[in-house]
Amino acid sequence: MKIIKRYIVLGLSAGILLSCANDSKNSSIDTPEISFQKEGELYLLKSGETLRKIAIEFAESDYERQTGLMYRKSLGENEGLLFIYPSEAMRSFYMKNTYIPLDIIFYNKDSAAVSFQENAKPLDETSLPSKVPAQFILELNAGKVKEWNIEVGDKIDFKKD
Repeated sequence: MKIIKRYIVLGLSAGILLSCANDSKNSSIDTPEISFQKEGELYLLKSGETLRKIAIEFAESDYERQTGLMYRKSLGENEGLLFIYPSEAMRSFYMKNTYIPLDIIFYNKDSAAVSFQENAKPLDETSLPSKVPAQFILELNAGKVKEWNIEVGDKIDFKKD
C-alpha cells in the first residue's frame, strides 16, 4: 500500500511540475499598446533661440522613471519623454523592454546638455550612463541628436499642459 501511495504522489508531483513548465513556456500576456500621451511641450534651445519644439510626456514618479518608454512600439517624429529628477546625480539607463532605438540626452540642473547616448539599441541591457551628473533626461528617436544638431551646452525649456 505504501508503494502505491508513493507512486501516486510521485506521479501527481511530476504532472504538476510538467504542466507548470508547459504553461510558462506557452503562455503570453497580451497587453494593449501604450500610446503617446502629450503632457507638455519642450523647447530645444541653441544660443537662446528655439531650435525645435516637441510634444513630451513626463516621467516624474519612481514608476514612470523606471518604466520610461518600455513596451512602446513607436514614438512620433516630434515627440519625446522627459525624465525629471529632484536633483542632479549620476544617471544610467538601459534599453530593457524598449523596442524603439533612442537618443538619450542628459541635462544638468540648469537645463544645459551635458552628455549624450546616441542610437541606443532596442532590448540591449548595457548600461548607458551620463558622463557627469544630470537632473533632466530627454529620450528621442535615434538620430535626432545629429539631425537637429544638439550639442553640449544647448538648453531646454519645458512647460506642462
